[in-house]
Amino acid sequence: MMPTILAFQSAPPGGGGLLPTLGMWALIIAIFYFIVFAPVRKQKKALQELLDKLKKGDKVVTNGGIYGEVAAVEPTTVILKVSDNVKIKISRSAIAGLQGEGDPGSNR
Repeated sequence: MMPTILAFQSAPPGGGGLLPTLGMWALIIAIFYFIVFAPVRKQKKALQELLDKLKKGDKVVTNGGIYGEVAAVEPTTVILKVSDNVKIKISRSAIAGLQGEGDPGSNR
């Protein structure tokens, strides 16, 4: 009697069902959330706390790249002193952060 040689067996058709596929998608979505959305939400929260604690004398930089010192704080706007005798009124939401906090142009 001659021994029989078995060929490679292929996986059964159908791929394994719906549950493993849904589990894989849930894992991908969870990883995407923790890589993209969670850090953005944390950064927005930190910026909002900074804007809430803004006070006269803070040195800030705006989203447009204007450097200045806070001269006055109003509920929705800030008076920013950008030079001697030059003050501008900007929206609070236009402030990107304090000078020197990870700001490449802060060494002036």
